[in-house]
Amino acid sequence: MNGEVLNRDHGYPLRVIVPGVIGARSVKWLDSINIIAEECQGFFMQKDYKMFPPSVDWDNINWSSRRPQMDFPVQSAICSLEDVSVVKNGKMTIKGYAVSGGGRGIERVDISIDGGKTWTEASKYQKTGVPYVSDDSSSDKWAWVLFEAEVNVSHSAEIVAKAVDSSANVQPENVEDIWNLRGILNTSWHRVQVRVGHANL
Repeated sequence: MNGEVLNRDHGYPLRVIVPGVIGARSVKWLDSINIIAEECQGFFMQKDYKMFPPSVDWDNINWSSRRPQMDFPVQSAICSLEDVSVVKNGKMTIKGYAVSGGGRGIERVDISIDGGKTWTEASKYQKTGVPYVSDDSSSDKWAWVLFEAEVNVSHSAEIVAKAVDSSANVQPENVEDIWNLRGILNTSWHRVQVRVGHANL
């Protein structure tokens, strides 16, 4: 995994990978494969990863009323900074990843250094020196994209990333917009607080 031997936590000795589907469906520690005509009745399919409306709580939950979650929505994350990072005044490069489920590519990633008031479009790539394959519209996309944007930070700020996929789906601004009992699929804007000061960057 990522160029290294698959470790136990991630499913050693064998794991099934299902591109474009939530990670819970990529079975770890594979022992056997069974072909069945109906949906699996196991716990993780029937009583775990399901999306419920805000009106549902633990007292009135009906697991059989919802389908198991398979697809995942567009999402992005800033990886070059941690929350409450101390940064130098001036130019800095924001880096991260974006991905969407169901074979949808990433149309763009927007970066804001003022909490979402104004935006800068990030550049996208598969890896250093390799353009993002979604720029070729001839096939579905099953992998994440890396992004980076150079910004000028002059004062303490909230840096935000949001992605838009090839079907024009966009990350919701706030977690309140997609709140659910299980807390799954929180794909709201990724926010990182930075403080301008002395930093070894």
